[in-house]
Amino acid sequence: MDSLVRFHDQHPPEVAGSLCEELLAGLSATPKFTSPKFFYDRRGSELFDAICVQPEYYPTRTEEAILRAAAADIAEVVGRDATLIELGSGASRKVRLLLEALHPACYLGVDISRDFLLESTRRLAADYPWLEVHAACADFSRPMAWPDGLAGERPVAFFPGSSIGNFTPEEAEGFLKGLTRLLPVGGGLLIGVDLIKDRAILDAAYNDAAGVTAAFNLNLLQRLRHEFEAEVEPHEFRHQAFYNEVDSRIEMHLVSLRDQAIRVAGERIDFEEGECLHTENSYKYSVAGFRELSGRAGFEPRAHWIDCDSLFCIHYLERAA
Repeated sequence: MDSLVRFHDQHPPEVAGSLCEELLAGLSATPKFTSPKFFYDRRGSELFDAICVQPEYYPTRTEEAILRAAAADIAEVVGRDATLIELGSGASRKVRLLLEALHPACYLGVDISRDFLLESTRRLAADYPWLEVHAACADFSRPMAWPDGLAGERPVAFFPGSSIGNFTPEEAEGFLKGLTRLLPVGGGLLIGVDLIKDRAILDAAYNDAAGVTAAFNLNLLQRLRHEFEAEVEPHEFRHQAFYNEVDSRIEMHLVSLRDQAIRVAGERIDFEEGECLHTENSYKYSVAGFRELSGRAGFEPRAHWIDCDSLFCIHYLERAA
């Protein structure tokens, strides 16, 4: 614990071995893939923040506009003195749009990137001295528990950024079911969901002219070099992102520019020229489709807010009895 933030380390050193095993399993699969969690070292977190301000990338500014316009309505539905738990807190920018309106008794930021998490929560605690601030370094895509000692009458999870889209629909349902085991009956979930829309808007959002998304995708290979003893040359791969209309998802890949072999943690991984490493999905939903999915997971819809261009939706759900 430091003077501003109560820190809870739920990402112990032994997880590094299991992360390596998970990474190698994906690289050895056909087709090859990695989990989006491997994007988020310190540099990856910084690059993602840079993506969010690119003119083509509508989700962040649209979600923030919805939160700004609907803050009072959200506060009325959520109620005061809750424990506000932000999953994948990153720079904790969006939650600032809620704090004054909700006035929670406690804030908990949860993120896998330890240093980035501590920096952002310390800034938050300094800017809101009345707020009890906690930080939990954890992989929230795996089973976890809320830390002990959180103030507040009831937990309300905040999952912005349409990060739920990084899961397949089946995985998303499983993730939401996991949240129902952490939330009491009546506990809330405020969640951002990207909506199905014109393909041109989606393709542009993940292929920004400045190349920031490409750098973010390729940084995964830099992380493999630094943290997993990988022998790989990032310049031998290129970024690829496109909208898959059949599955209603953006796909991101790293495409090998030649026949090559890389080594990760001593294991040889062969790539043919043009072969892809699938690094991320971002599924898009209709309002009704996401309500149906969350209902199967044990949540009841209470309210939702959409921007005037129908690009993005924020749902407020409560855990059903």
